[in-house]
Amino acid sequence: MAILLKLFYVFAKVGILAYGGGPAMIPLVQIEVVENAGWMSLTEFMDTLAMGYSLPGPIATKMAAAIGYKISGIKGALSALVGIVLPSTILMLVLVIFFMHMKDHPLFGAMMKGIRPVILALLALVVYQMFPKSIVSPMTGLIALGSLAIMIFFRIHPAFLIVAGGVLGTLFFR
Repeated sequence: MAILLKLFYVFAKVGILAYGGGPAMIPLVQIEVVENAGWMSLTEFMDTLAMGYSLPGPIATKMAAAIGYKISGIKGALSALVGIVLPSTILMLVLVIFFMHMKDHPLFGAMMKGIRPVILALLALVVYQMFPKSIVSPMTGLIALGSLAIMIFFRIHPAFLIVAGGVLGTLFFR
């Protein structure tokens, strides 16, 4: 029971503190799960993240469910999932009410202009931290650069690239 409460607490904390949506939660989940709790290695976290991005739906909920399941089975998955969803659901209801009254106020727009670059910095931190474990050979670097170029210039859906990366991985890294 204690681990279920810990999972709920950890993911509720992430759910309360991560502003900017699911991708902005990833660095906070990583800090909590890998560094603070020690529930996963960075490599395991990256594998879970890759698995989450290969499925449809919000990344944060998939990460919470997968990590919770690894720690304590179905009950752990549910505890982590409720933890990450409940705070944002409550806060979103409050924010919608507030936003409807304040959406045209200049201070609200100014606040959002200050929050956006912080979210960008959080995402850049994830890339910086995961780079050494992800780009482990010239081929993995080529896959990463090729995928980025394809997404930018051809606007291919990321799901196709994830499948292609899996195929390339089985061909080149067996």
